[in-house]
Amino acid sequence: MGSELKIDVFPHIHPPRYFARLGEIAPAYPKRPNTAVRPVLWDLDARFRLMDRYPGYVQVLTLSGPPIEELTNDAAVARDLMALANDEMAELVHRHPDRFLGFAASVSLLDVDSALVELERAVTQLGALGVQLYTNVAGHPLDEPRFEPFFARVAALDRLLWLHPTRTADHPDYPTEQQSKYGMFMKLGWPYETSVCMSRLIFSGIMDRYPTLRVLTHHAGGIVPHLAGRLVLHLDIPEERKSIGVPDEYTPERALAAYRRFYGDTVFSGAHHPLHCAIAFFGVDHILFGTDMPYGAEGGELFVRETIAAVDELAVSEAERRRLFEDNARALLGLPARA
Repeated sequence: MGSELKIDVFPHIHPPRYFARLGEIAPAYPKRPNTAVRPVLWDLDARFRLMDRYPGYVQVLTLSGPPIEELTNDAAVARDLMALANDEMAELVHRHPDRFLGFAASVSLLDVDSALVELERAVTQLGALGVQLYTNVAGHPLDEPRFEPFFARVAALDRLLWLHPTRTADHPDYPTEQQSKYGMFMKLGWPYETSVCMSRLIFSGIMDRYPTLRVLTHHAGGIVPHLAGRLVLHLDIPEERKSIGVPDEYTPERALAAYRRFYGDTVFSGAHHPLHCAIAFFGVDHILFGTDMPYGAEGGELFVRETIAAVDELAVSEAERRRLFEDNARALLGLPARA
């Protein structure tokens, strides 16, 4: 494919059959403005036309939201949706290996046992490179004890965990209100969700108990790189750590090292400058090229174009740029090296 391969590790898709089923379960969803204006989400021909405008651009597929937990509380329906999504994603990868290098499995954690069965099937039978989770499960934090067997199994399978934020408009910006205004639940709430979820996984001990667990955060850890100094406030005083419920071993140095264990993508909604901050915090080896395609302006093309431009303009070596575009993804996902 030439020397300019770009592996997008966080594009989104609604495979056609899944999208049709989604329309049956939640009829309003396919008609909402943010979905209706971007056929690239479900129309493969439209997707390929956009991809063709960027030489060497390939994808590792992730299922677009909403999370299955927000679509249904019926365990049988959730099982069917998981299976449909994963079967169709595997089929797309098989049919279009020059476009799609793999996919992240989709699960619903409303029923952890069912999610474990589907994870096993997706990885061992369908070839999933890992699994995508959302930052909460219908409002429940991921560090609740009932979810821990899932993290244990992902670590045992040695697969990547994609972490995507979620928060809905009925999560108000202020306790005196009933709804979030002006889209703040997503614009600011999602990066906050990611950062809080990372913190809960750290301080609950989950990341320590599974030292091989690898987590790729959308939007490069949310606000973590940008407010790194605030993450360690009060941690230098043992009494303060105890008062806020942080285990005593988490000194400022230990806490920052724990945050830097996560991986991030290059998704900054078309902005360039936050990427410099993310790389300064996580390091080049922990940042992977991702675009959030097909969201954003121009039917999703703006995010692809500007994210490529943001990586291209970095003052890094060509070897480091290749790591960002390709090599980090190959290493983290276990993709074969190019000949």
